[in-house]
Amino acid sequence: MTESTSAPSCPMAAMCKGMTDKPKSGLVFVIPALIFVIFGVAILIAPQILAWLVGIALIAIGVAMLLFGRFMRGFANQSHGTHD
Repeated sequence: MTESTSAPSCPMAAMCKGMTDKPKSGLVFVIPALIFVIFGVAILIAPQILAWLVGIALIAIGVAMLLFGRFMRGFANQSHGTHD
């Protein structure tokens, strides 16, 4: 008879198991998906909404980039010991 030995598991297996054990972690994907579906239906019903959504998205991305740049400047100044 042969003995069956279990192969060593993948190092990521423990982390993935922990993620799947948490039932609320699926909401991270479900909520944005529902928002995209709602926006898609809204665009089908009233195509002029697309211009507003694109405009809002571009403004939000621009603001996020400005905030990130400011954060990075502050971070760089702190690491070099200078203050703005």
